[in-house]
Amino acid sequence: MTALEENLTRLEDAIAAACRRASRARGDVELMAVSKTYPASTVIEAANLGLRLFGENRVQEFASKSAELSGLRRDPSAPITSACFRIHLIGHLQTNKAARAAELFDAVDSVDSLRLAERLNEAAANMGKRLPILIEVKLSPEESKAGLEPESSGAAELLERLPDLEHLRPEGLMTIAPWGVAEEVTRACFRSLRIWRDRWAAAHPRLSFEALSMGMSGDFPLAIEEGATRIRVGTALFGKRQPYTGPE
Repeated sequence: MTALEENLTRLEDAIAAACRRASRARGDVELMAVSKTYPASTVIEAANLGLRLFGENRVQEFASKSAELSGLRRDPSAPITSACFRIHLIGHLQTNKAARAAELFDAVDSVDSLRLAERLNEAAANMGKRLPILIEVKLSPEESKAGLEPESSGAAELLERLPDLEHLRPEGLMTIAPWGVAEEVTRACFRSLRIWRDRWAAAHPRLSFEALSMGMSGDFPLAIEEGATRIRVGTALFGKRQPYTGPE
């Protein structure tokens, strides 16, 4: 058994345990393998173990390894099919890279402004596709965290305009909990995202808010207990990552 297989087994056990504590079915929680800084060969190995959803942080980094993954995305003889193998952008996206992101990724999970949404919509229209997105919500006081503050005018503006951006398919919300805080603070962050989801779903019935992407290697059990439908796990799956040194 390889190190990745062992890690995946441990991770699945931990996910199942968190689901049991929350009285939820394992199938209610989607596992995203965060493959940023890892080579395409690692993604292929993980795909061959049955993982289907991957997250990348940078447009340029993924562009450099996308060619090696094209067989998994398009070749029907590959171990998985293009219909279920997906790579999402989960890192902050600059508007000047929106067109390239819409071309490379199966979804963008970090939409944090109306301007970015409009750029993605325009790019998706040019490609004749409808691009799934998540709205990134900032629920941490840390300056380094990206996302829309839920009570901001920017959030209200985006939610109001999204139904008219016909080449985007809003699917829910994403957040990152603050680092190095007490468990109750982390849990409160995840609970807050769920509350905002319910509030916005009632106020904007034309939008879908089914997906709640929250929880990473260090806090995903709490996220599952607070209603996460997708967790993003890198280190607990692939091991300690090397710092990224390539183009942004």
